[in-house]
Amino acid sequence: MKVEDFDYELPEELIAQTPIEKRDESRLLVLDKETGNIEHKRFYNIIDYLEEGDTLVLNDSKVLPARLIGVKEETNAVIEILLLKNIKDDEWECLVKPARRIKVGTIVSFGDGKLKAKCIKELDEGIRHFELIYNGILLEILEELGTMPLPPYIHEKLEDQSRYQTVYAKEVGSAAAPTAGLHFTKELLKKIEDKGINICYVTLHVGLGTFRPVTVEKVEDHEMHSEFYTMSKEVADKLNETKKNKKRIIAVGTTSTRTLETIMNLYGEFKECSGWTNIFIYPGYTFKAIDALITNFHLPKSTLVMLVSTLAGREKILNAYKVAVDEKYRFFSFGDAMFIK
Repeated sequence: MKVEDFDYELPEELIAQTPIEKRDESRLLVLDKETGNIEHKRFYNIIDYLEEGDTLVLNDSKVLPARLIGVKEETNAVIEILLLKNIKDDEWECLVKPARRIKVGTIVSFGDGKLKAKCIKELDEGIRHFELIYNGILLEILEELGTMPLPPYIHEKLEDQSRYQTVYAKEVGSAAAPTAGLHFTKELLKKIEDKGINICYVTLHVGLGTFRPVTVEKVEDHEMHSEFYTMSKEVADKLNETKKNKKRIIAVGTTSTRTLETIMNLYGEFKECSGWTNIFIYPGYTFKAIDALITNFHLPKSTLVMLVSTLAGREKILNAYKVAVDEKYRFFSFGDAMFIK
């Protein structure tokens, strides 16, 4: 299977640069995965497609203000570091620009030395391991010195940093937002709950793969990155009950999807667990956990386009994307949403 098969034409002006004023007023393209039928709605209409007893699963990971601009101590060269993964204690895996300037032993200073990062390991593709040196609480220091690590296709400055967080973000650890959840407001979630729909939270910390394009020609040759996930007993019990009652499990986002499918593949049921997943879902895969998906519009030739194509069929997805382009939907992180039912 060729990566080229998941390409589509996207005019640059359709890449959303800023979030819309009201989260739940973004547009919603509803795609019937069986018939290919398409409807055009607003996101707040999602409640009309959810039934009593269904379970909505959201990723409550919170984005670290993980983008840091500092200077190399010996030369004062400007260095950008993106914290990707906490390996242990104060050791972090980071993406560095320009990476060629950073060798083992190099120290980068931020905020006049309030935070320092000492390189302890060099890896490929601009990745380095750093030991962070600071006094106090790291999260508070990052809140002061760091900014949200917006994707490279967003060129506008984000005025309100909270708009790159979901309203239910709780567990700190992501290098990028689980963007399908950005459309929900607390009021909409309350209405959904009041209708008798279960709302459950899993955690998957979004990592490096979000920034890494697919560079191979054959889909099967792509290697997925690993990301940390966790599921509580309470959530596992609710999901197993949903399955038993023959109701739908609706994932909010590809990150929730990957968490649910990983656990179901490992155990044949949902259970309290945590671990690392590098699951790669592309056509040929059979879904075992989810029945429907709320998601954003994804980059051409990305693993995320492959995932949604697995659920609805490649032709139906590419047709839906063509319709979305023709109808001038907004694309990617701050863009509009799709419900695959």
